[in-house]
Amino acid sequence: MILYLLQGVALSLPAAIMPGPFQAFLISQALKNGWKRTLPVALAPLVTDGPIIALVLFILTQTPQWFLDILRIAGGLFILYLARGVFVTLKTPGPTLEPSGHGARQTLLNAIVLNFLNPNPYIFWSVVAGPIMLSGWRESAKLGIAFIVGFYGTFVCILVVLIIVFATAGRLNPKVNRILIAITAVALAVFGVYQIAVGIIAVT
Repeated sequence: MILYLLQGVALSLPAAIMPGPFQAFLISQALKNGWKRTLPVALAPLVTDGPIIALVLFILTQTPQWFLDILRIAGGLFILYLARGVFVTLKTPGPTLEPSGHGARQTLLNAIVLNFLNPNPYIFWSVVAGPIMLSGWRESAKLGIAFIVGFYGTFVCILVVLIIVFATAGRLNPKVNRILIAITAVALAVFGVYQIAVGIIAVT
């Protein structure tokens, strides 16, 4: 059991810190809204990845490649929509913190949609994590569960650390905060264009 737990922990490290659209969105929200309002975003993978894992293990392996390509294009368009929202905040002078819980709920909803439309979790679970979890599950359900606990326990903790670090850094200097927000907005836009381009090339 310890072996599968450690495998989950080891795989979660690069998955959490590797630059990607979800990480860029998470950082942008931490800079814009502060760590308290952004912490729920760290839980988004727990909401989305259950259905994603089920799709990968039971359905996605039977689906054609074009499904992922279409998903990639849709995800790219949504990422561009999120990038536009981040750019808009740069035009707003003064503090960027949301006055109510509505902004936090919307941020979590956007993160959930983003993760559903992001092809990376599908690819990761079909190529890397899925076979390991299935191998453990076939021996014993406890082994499969140990892998999941190790992976998501570490993954969420790393996301929480990222949120707190970037939110704190952004509050130290308002100018630095706006520069970091601009960088994450550009990063989101680049990810969105890349996803769309790769999807279109693959489809055509």
